[in-house]
Amino acid sequence: MAVTGRTALLAALGALVVGLVLPSWAGIGAVTGALFVAVLADLLLAAPVRTLRIGRGGDTAVRLGEPASVELTVTNPSGRPLRATVRDAWPPSAWHPGTALTASRHSLLVPAGERRRAGTLLTPTRRGDHHAYRVTVRSLGPLGLAGRQGSHLAPWTVRALPPFNSRKHLPSRLARLRELDGRTSVLTRGQGTEFDSLREYLPGDDVRSIDWRASARRSTVAVRTWRPERDRHILIALDTGRTSAGRVGDAPRLDASLDAALLLTALATKAGDRVDLLAQDVRRRASVAGRSPSEILPAFTHAMAVLEPALFETDMRSLVSTALRMAPHRSLIVILTGLDAAPVEDGLLPLLPLLTKRHEVVLASVADPHLDELAAGRGTLDAVYAAAAAEQTRADRRHTAERLTRLGATVLDAPPTALAPALADAYLALKAAGRL
Repeated sequence: MAVTGRTALLAALGALVVGLVLPSWAGIGAVTGALFVAVLADLLLAAPVRTLRIGRGGDTAVRLGEPASVELTVTNPSGRPLRATVRDAWPPSAWHPGTALTASRHSLLVPAGERRRAGTLLTPTRRGDHHAYRVTVRSLGPLGLAGRQGSHLAPWTVRALPPFNSRKHLPSRLARLRELDGRTSVLTRGQGTEFDSLREYLPGDDVRSIDWRASARRSTVAVRTWRPERDRHILIALDTGRTSAGRVGDAPRLDASLDAALLLTALATKAGDRVDLLAQDVRRRASVAGRSPSEILPAFTHAMAVLEPALFETDMRSLVSTALRMAPHRSLIVILTGLDAAPVEDGLLPLLPLLTKRHEVVLASVADPHLDELAAGRGTLDAVYAAAAAEQTRADRRHTAERLTRLGATVLDAPPTALAPALADAYLALKAAGRL
């Protein structure tokens, strides 16, 4: 049972009547009795709550930060009309801050034997699965004084996918890819490049690209053109261990790594290459392999949506072993990890030659732009100490990157907003050089 503010208002008015008109026990009994009868009648006339049927529909996946609409269907099988306030309960991270109170409540009037729909607008603020908790219905009587209240379980899940903010860089990188496909041999010739076609010689072409046999069969001089190799294999390995939990700005490093991985996946798929995904710390968290080009990006975004940093040191030996099994032939292996000196020296550095011996390896790390601000600080003693610490940290990262580079890896260390385009540019440079 539930009473409304209207009941409290009538009780207050009744108290005034008793105090001013009927200041006696008889007056108190008359006012209280009348209010009790009205509340009881309203409660009896309210539509039952337990027999209601609750259904759901709508979106099951949405990009982080974008709205998702979930439809709530309330069916009233009773013989009395349902005048109800419905609360659709979701976890706090499913709502935009400050909107949960208004967005989760709906007022419905459902005639007897009919059904009505109400839309709940969610705006998730965290990646991952958001599960509906329960639907609470308060059925009021015709007077609006009292009603019945009960809850129903109505399962539904909305998955918040990574926002893919770096997709704005995709058109410019695709244009660059199209330029690579149309270049002459002097600019793209390298180990493993594929022959594309013959065309007429133009002034400025490298004479080494002339195909003399084809020229002998025609009246003009013909040159060979090449294109970057296609159907190459790329493995993206995400380190979801302790270092990926460090926050840079308002988000953990893992979020920037996911964004960079999505841009590289979209670009490589358009280039005709095959992309697989591995996410691991002390155990494998996600693995996507062998998907068709049309399925790769959706599969990656759904697998990445539920990834969270683990507060353990990543088992690099296990990660490298898994990567070698997933890439039995020459591949481009992109490892998104940290450049902290201790974890790299103890974990990745001794194992890197196993990867570079057979594969092309790129290591990408998220740098903290706040270090640059601290390193430039002067004026106070605290600022000088902070600047010295920041400079020491940057020097350690540069030293670690140099050691990795000497072992044959391409190392990228960029802020969150610059990591994705930097990784895409590194991929295009390797493709242009014929190193894939």
